[in-house]
Amino acid sequence: LSDFDAYAEFFSSARATTLGGPVPRGRAWFFFCNDVAHWPLHGFGAWGVERTEDGAFLGQVAIQHPPFFPERELGWVLLDGFEGHGYATEAAAIARDWAFANLDGAALVSYISPDNATSISVAERLGAERDLIAEGPGEDDLVYRHKGAL
Repeated sequence: LSDFDAYAEFFSSARATTLGGPVPRGRAWFFFCNDVAHWPLHGFGAWGVERTEDGAFLGQVAIQHPPFFPERELGWVLLDGFEGHGYATEAAAIARDWAFANLDGAALVSYISPDNATSISVAERLGAERDLIAEGPGEDDLVYRHKGAL
């Protein structure tokens, strides 16, 4: 709950354009609750990403499968100013490996806006490959399919 203010600020900014934003604080609350509710409903969900040395909230990584997603997704988001340090790749690799170790039959994709070159780069660094056949939740979403733990 202590991460919500930073989360809502991110989702109200232009940086959230590729994730359904920008949205007002109330709508960000629904996004936040969706992320948290995945744990009791599905046994997986979102983790806050914090910097070890000072506990700063950097963003989140999530395994999610809301009813409007065709497949289980590995997603990530970093708050403004924390890009370019490898945080998203490191956190997403840990979440991916956790999913493959703990979720039976874990198929895992990442849905990425074609305009989000940074997230495409993260997916490719994780070893995910573009799936030209799979459908995403949005008609323009690119689908990157993750292989088992590296």
